[in-house]
Amino acid sequence: MTLLLLSFVAGVLTVLAPCILPLLPVIVGGSVGSDKKFTRALTVTISLALSVIVFTLLIKASTLLINIPQNFWTWFSGGIIIIFGLISLFPSLWEKIPFLSKLSIGSNKVMTEGYKKKSFWGDVVVGAALGPVFSTCSPTYFLVLAAVLPESPIVGLIYLIAYSVGLSVSLLIVSFLGQKLLNKVGVVADPRGTFKKVLGVIFVIVGIAIITGADKELQIKILDAGFFDVTKIEQKFLQKVDLNNDEEAGVQVGGDLEESQKVIEKSSGNFLTLAQKSSKYEKVPELVSPNAYINTDGKEIKLSDYVGKKVVLVDFWTYSCINCKRTTPYLNAWYKEYEDDGFVIVGVHTPEFAFEKLEKNVQKAVEDEEIKYPVVLDNDYATWNAFKNRYWPRKYLVDIDGYIIYDHIGEGAYEETENEIKKALTERAEKIGMTLDMNSKISEPENVIKVTGDVKSPEIYFGSERNKDLANGQIYKEGIQEFVLPKVIEKNKLYLSGKWNLTKEYAEGEEKSAIVFKYDAKNVYMVLSSDAGATVDIFLDDVFIETKNIKDETLYDIVSGQKYEQKKLEVKVKSGKLKAFTFTFG
Repeated sequence: MTLLLLSFVAGVLTVLAPCILPLLPVIVGGSVGSDKKFTRALTVTISLALSVIVFTLLIKASTLLINIPQNFWTWFSGGIIIIFGLISLFPSLWEKIPFLSKLSIGSNKVMTEGYKKKSFWGDVVVGAALGPVFSTCSPTYFLVLAAVLPESPIVGLIYLIAYSVGLSVSLLIVSFLGQKLLNKVGVVADPRGTFKKVLGVIFVIVGIAIITGADKELQIKILDAGFFDVTKIEQKFLQKVDLNNDEEAGVQVGGDLEESQKVIEKSSGNFLTLAQKSSKYEKVPELVSPNAYINTDGKEIKLSDYVGKKVVLVDFWTYSCINCKRTTPYLNAWYKEYEDDGFVIVGVHTPEFAFEKLEKNVQKAVEDEEIKYPVVLDNDYATWNAFKNRYWPRKYLVDIDGYIIYDHIGEGAYEETENEIKKALTERAEKIGMTLDMNSKISEPENVIKVTGDVKSPEIYFGSERNKDLANGQIYKEGIQEFVLPKVIEKNKLYLSGKWNLTKEYAEGEEKSAIVFKYDAKNVYMVLSSDAGATVDIFLDDVFIETKNIKDETLYDIVSGQKYEQKKLEVKVKSGKLKAFTFTFG
């Protein structure tokens, strides 16, 4: 109920966000100059709200839009608004342009003619065009994304509808007040006169501002002037539901948790009856609507298929998570050692970033990590939600009777986890009449990356959704920013240099831009990518170390140190465009 109410309030606050202010003339202007003013306002507003819902569900529930550039939506929205502005300015000229007249057949002709006549469908298109803009503007919108992403589709949709209702109510109020004001001063007496042309100019200006990013620049100026700074209120709401907290947002843990572990329930060492287990442990949930299967020969698998037959370790992971990568060698070793004794691992790959939804990327990661056990893709967080999970990595050990007898979060506790696996396999052997020798212990896997308590730098995010540690720019703000390095670089603060385009998940820098970070650890890792390929130069304490080539969307080893110490890292973009997602440390 709390999150439902906050979703509604988030919708209301979105209208007060500085980046929305330049769009309000379109909302108000699009609903005046007609005999059915309230009907027009209602149509535009409902269309906008539905557009927000559809846009959100497509982005979060489908991989179809992953490869569409994010600026497509700004061009889409801005372009449609410009078109309607031109229709208002030059209705007769529009009809005489040969190229456009060819395009204006069928639905396009209905749309353009309908708008000129102030029709229902013209109002629908105006509202729908603004949906993606409203959807990606305010930090409160992250509240809705966090609700839609992990929850079941029905619950997430309810939160999304509550957000859209709040947005619609506030827009209708703004539109109604705007109509009253304009009607009072008599500027809309002639709907075909000066007002219509002024409205057309406003539409064109707003459309150009959206495409060029000028609306974001206006937003920054408004914030700098101290007006309409609703961002502080928004962030209080985000903190209210702990959206920036690792546990609630489901961000990767391991080194970020004290001692990198949390054991919820240990096996007692004695074999319990089914009645005793039912009162002490929970039954394992089922895999829910996996998006794809890897290492299963294309066959569907279910956890229920293993109950009464095998001991199962369910491992939640995502391939760009350094904490997960450090755990994988142990999982591989256990699977190799105990597979013939009735042990199986099921990897549940739940993505943190959009590119991790692509099956080809996960398949490559599985091959690179030499993972042989089954892996299912959980792109919609359906299985994640069924397990009520909030962490990467997390391991659930399921005994032969289908009960979760051991639960471990993060890295570490490898010997303890292996002992629990042995106990479960011993119980399985006893129940099916087998004899197993579990006294031997496998040797530690080779080439593992050990982490101690000397890591004193947290995980750092570049994307506008979570870049709270950005020290020399606007946090939680999308769009292009010019960054200048200060004279003093603070520890564990993110600094950028040059021109960067900040999106929700990553920051994209062009040639001659740079990243500066003073860390306290031994090893440094970054999730990076580049559409066309990029090269970066690595500097430590202003000394050149090496040049790296960046292409694939994955985790890159940036620094492999000899000891835990404080260093200043600088990553300079030498060529191409670089997408930076996260810093992690070891």
